[in-house]
Amino acid sequence: MPEKLQKHLDESIQLELNLAKLYTLFNDCFFEDEDFWWELAMEEQGHATLLQQEKNQPQHKEFFPENLLANDLQSLIDNNTKIAALIASYTCTPPSRAEAFQTAYSLEMAAGESHFQQFLDSPSNSFSANIFKQLNQEDRDHAARIIQYMQKNHIKQK
Repeated sequence: MPEKLQKHLDESIQLELNLAKLYTLFNDCFFEDEDFWWELAMEEQGHATLLQQEKNQPQHKEFFPENLLANDLQSLIDNNTKIAALIASYTCTPPSRAEAFQTAYSLEMAAGESHFQQFLDSPSNSFSANIFKQLNQEDRDHAARIIQYMQKNHIKQK
């Protein structure tokens, strides 16, 4: 596997794991929303697992979905740094309920996560892409689900 692809995969896996950790933290902080946060955390963990499995496959480059990963490696690194800082901060001082939802929404709209959504919405061009899409049908569009949950539960948006 080319080194560039390896770095992208590593950062993408870390992004998914960081989001899972953050959502687990929110799950622990907000009893009234714990099912919602737990579901998102498990879906992010699932994304990380899928990427890790793809990384470990001894396959030809053509098999790997070309548009699965964000093009901008630095944005993935920056997002991972940001999420790690948020986890550290929120571990010491939990956010308000509204802040947790706003944070999650903004992170889901960030480069790595929104790119994954764009991949899921794009036409399939490989066997591997079809596998990823089938496994993630129920995990689609976290940002929209966050907004819908906020509206349904009367959580104010900024």
